Amino acid sequence: MNNLEIIHTRIYNQLISQTGFEQPGQTAAWFGAMQAQDYSGVKWGIGLRTAEATEGTINQAVADHSIIRTWLMRGSLHFAAGKDVRWMLKLLAPRIIASSARRYKQLELSEEDFSESYEILNRALHDKNPLTRAEIFHSLDQAGISVEGQRGYHILRRAGLEGVICFGPFKGKSETYVLLDDCGTDRLALEKDEALAELTLRYFQSHGPATLEDYRWWSGLRAADARTGINLNQPHLVEEIIGDFSYWFLEEQVQAINSAPSGVLLPAYDEYVLGYKARDLFLNPKFDTKAVSNNGVFRPVIVIDGQILGTWKHKVKRHSRSISLNSFKSMTGTQIKALEEAIDQYAAFVGQPINLD
Repeated sequence: MNNLEIIHTRIYNQLISQTGFEQPGQTAAWFGAMQAQDYSGVKWGIGLRTAEATEGTINQAVADHSIIRTWLMRGSLHFAAGKDVRWMLKLLAPRIIASSARRYKQLELSEEDFSESYEILNRALHDKNPLTRAEIFHSLDQAGISVEGQRGYHILRRAGLEGVICFGPFKGKSETYVLLDDCGTDRLALEKDEALAELTLRYFQSHGPATLEDYRWWSGLRAADARTGINLNQPHLVEEIIGDFSYWFLEEQVQAINSAPSGVLLPAYDEYVLGYKARDLFLNPKFDTKAVSNNGVFRPVIVIDGQILGTWKHKVKRHSRSISLNSFKSMTGTQIKALEEAIDQYAAFVGQPINLD
């Protein structure tokens, strides 16, 4: 396998160059979890990988909890299939919570504070579900739990990691929270080795070919646990040394090189970009700071034939949307045609005409 074959296999496994699943929950389950701190962006990220999806499709999946947004890998926000959230939290949350101990101490947040907060959250959300952050903070403050500074955020995040709450549908422009226990009962129950095996398989089936370092970057697992996950999947995973790196993938997923460039507008923090520690295969290093800022902001990017060739921005208007394009270098005629098709794909998802600024 050469670098071009790696790229084409990745964009196929990432459901970019093939027809995706019919339901958003199936798409999220394929990936294991999908980065979701940019809410509108990840909705498009799921939508472009789901057959005939629209914004309404994704909003409905959030409302019926077939996909759930909460704190997962590395303690950052992700969407996962509703049935997967509990076992992922059981596997991932303890290390994240332990790594936050120093910050909890700085904020004078004790285990008693967290326990009392969970009781308050359960009562408040049981009576009136969902609630905005401001409404929850009011309930905590009324009960004598200070939410000043970063205390409130860390109480909510810890409650998410403990499986007490998760994000609900937006209320206007405000995020809301709901009790995770109210989000359905169809849940996988996996013990540690089963969970390691499942998470590892989900990653490499959706991101492969990828390295152990890529997987550790994405999952936040300890090196030993990541290796265990690979070992448990020996019947499924194949290892190939390419250059100086060892790549893992599902053998049956290796794709032939496509002759015609395909284009897609990827949202900020998309799995195609953020799902790998090393990005030089699909992003020329001299353009790295244009796609990813020095402080770690992953921008929406233009991808043609697996390569990041520029960035884009969108503006929402009342009856239309506009986008501005910033290509890193001049594009060929076939690349421009692929870009035009990518814009049409995004317009179909949002259900509005797209104007170019």
